[in-house]
Amino acid sequence: MKNKALTLTIIANMTSNYGEGLGNIGSVQKVYRNGKSYAIRSRESMKNAIMVQSGLYDDLEVQVDKSVNQKAVSKDINASNNRALEGGYMNTSNGTKIRKSSFYLTDAISFNSFVNETRFHNNLYLAQTYAKKTGISVQDKAKEAGLMPYQYEYDKSLKKYSITIDLDRIGVDENYNAEANSEEKIYRVNALLDTVKTLTMVVRGNLDNAEPVLIVGGIGDRKTHYFDNVVQMENLKLKLGDDLKKKLSEGYKLGLLEGYNFENEDQIKSELNPISIENFFDNLYEEVRAYYEGAAN
Repeated sequence: MKNKALTLTIIANMTSNYGEGLGNIGSVQKVYRNGKSYAIRSRESMKNAIMVQSGLYDDLEVQVDKSVNQKAVSKDINASNNRALEGGYMNTSNGTKIRKSSFYLTDAISFNSFVNETRFHNNLYLAQTYAKKTGISVQDKAKEAGLMPYQYEYDKSLKKYSITIDLDRIGVDENYNAEANSEEKIYRVNALLDTVKTLTMVVRGNLDNAEPVLIVGGIGDRKTHYFDNVVQMENLKLKLGDDLKKKLSEGYKLGLLEGYNFENEDQIKSELNPISIENFFDNLYEEVRAYYEGAAN
């Protein structure tokens, strides 16, 4: 094997997921930096969405052991032949077996500090329908009619996240000395890439088109989120630092969705020479195939 990784850092316009609420008030998940809060979509939420949308969870099998549900694992069901296990597992049904994920994500963190936007809703129409049917007044007997007001914080903003895939871990399960063939590995990696390209998520009734508006990365020697520290924004402008340019010169590419999502889009085009998002992924699909076909020979 060539011992390489596929690393991507993405900027996408997406909503946040929710943490613990207080009563009927929903709060978006946040991180805190330098005295300010920033809305996020957690890496757990991101990973679950990617596993589901990619179809890798289609063959997920679940078992319960000691009142704990967990992914089913055995000699006949392992990461080499079950795509749902690509994201890792810990199974304790017959001794403890652990297989780490072959890919890792960061939280998707907003570039701008969080400004509390609260949305107020209720189920008034349902309550009115029930009240009419039972002959009661919503105004006088709101609780009996089932009227339930609620509110939640809302955030949709440009967020950055990274995903890194260890290409030599795909389809490999050391617990059972099993390994998928090259075509299966190509399928799994490209399924993940397809999902990043067209990522769609739903939270609190909001349908997100979380496709990349900017993406940078590719296949290289560094098994880490290589571009995570050099992709930054300020005042809707992408920072075009020397370190970003240097890393790009090491054989990586940058894809841009045109549409002036960045105020300095023209500068990005002139200094970073981006390609289209479509071409970015087409190139990656070919590189993934060449990587595994070359490793098999």
